[in-house]
Amino acid sequence: MSAPKKTAGRSLLVTSAAALSSLALTAPVALAAPSPTPSATPSATPPAKMSGVGGARLGQAGTQVNLASGVPVLPKDITARSWIVTDAESGDVLASHNAHWRLPPASTMKMLFADTVLPKFPKTEKHKVVPSDLAGMGAGSSLVGIKEGETYTVHDLWLGVFLRSGNDAVHVLSAMNKGVAKTVTEMNEHAEELQALDTHVVSPDGYDAPGQVSSAYDLTLFARSGLQKKDFREYCSTVTAKFPGETKKNKKGKTVRKSFEIQNTDRLLSGDYDISQYPGIAGVKNGNTTNAGATFTGVAERSGRVLLVTVMNPSKEEHNEVYKETAKLFDWGFKAAGKVAPVGELVPPKGTARSSAQPEASGEAGGGSGDTGASAKPVASATADGGSRGMETALAITGGLLVLLAGAAFLVNRRWPLPDLVRRRSSRP
Repeated sequence: MSAPKKTAGRSLLVTSAAALSSLALTAPVALAAPSPTPSATPSATPPAKMSGVGGARLGQAGTQVNLASGVPVLPKDITARSWIVTDAESGDVLASHNAHWRLPPASTMKMLFADTVLPKFPKTEKHKVVPSDLAGMGAGSSLVGIKEGETYTVHDLWLGVFLRSGNDAVHVLSAMNKGVAKTVTEMNEHAEELQALDTHVVSPDGYDAPGQVSSAYDLTLFARSGLQKKDFREYCSTVTAKFPGETKKNKKGKTVRKSFEIQNTDRLLSGDYDISQYPGIAGVKNGNTTNAGATFTGVAERSGRVLLVTVMNPSKEEHNEVYKETAKLFDWGFKAAGKVAPVGELVPPKGTARSSAQPEASGEAGGGSGDTGASAKPVASATADGGSRGMETALAITGGLLVLLAGAAFLVNRRWPLPDLVRRRSSRP
């Protein structure tokens, strides 16, 4: 079965990847909090001692922000247990609230899953699902609708992971990766490499499990790392797509396999009756379970600045509350950026200190998630034809100008800027 013919997405503007300076970037010493204690439910209050990764203030309980003349006041109606607002490129933490509080992450853990597993399989690779592939999923798991005995491309499976948060798609990809146990081990190893030391993975899909925790800080690291990959950007910004259905015989007795439409459950990307699509939004991942409540990490661009916001478990029980609080923090971040002194930073991966980063190779040759750079000719929209190329071209920003940064080098102290700027046309006038 070939991949879906068309994938409708809100495309990212991809500029060419630029190598970091050959000067070694020195990662700060990791100041980890004590190891997570297995628990069925999170504590009601943040612990007295949390991690100091990224700066001592990030390990303090409560809201951390440097208010000064000209700095807008934070929105007062944010009820999340934990949140963080960061500059995706410089790594500056503009403000935070219990940033290192270890909490159940729900499906936002799928960002780490994707960042770990996505590079391993070309998107055109096909896999026939067997019963063991779907074993071990938690009761009430979110599903995209994968059927035993049917064949799917890797492209299909990743659409299921990102758009429908399908635990069935996660388990099939884990089976392709030689099992859930191996995948969990690799995810924990990758989290450590990213210096996401608040994180402990038990289930690759983020389903509630004793001891499975992450933090707003770590989820932001996962998003920032994943956004280095072109395929990750494509999937997390896709709004709707066609997904292969079940093979059946029609009224004429002919065997057919139709597709059905799936929509991204990220309501800042797709919109809903009580919330509009956020201007400049480009993903990344949402989640919701009994223990975790609602969680979300999003990336958005405005006036050339790219921000990442993570919100975990708002206490206000209103429809789409996690997205509403995220939007308010985005609004504050875009107003405060350039005016507020940071309270910490997003640390680089350990490997960044060992070697300078290189532009990514083609996803077709290497496993489906590298960057090939951007075309110098922008177009009005972009689609994936059969899932083989991904989004080779991207939506142009205002004025239709695509600015390539080929050859540019980045070195901002110990910070780890995105090699590709994420730029989006505002969806609002």
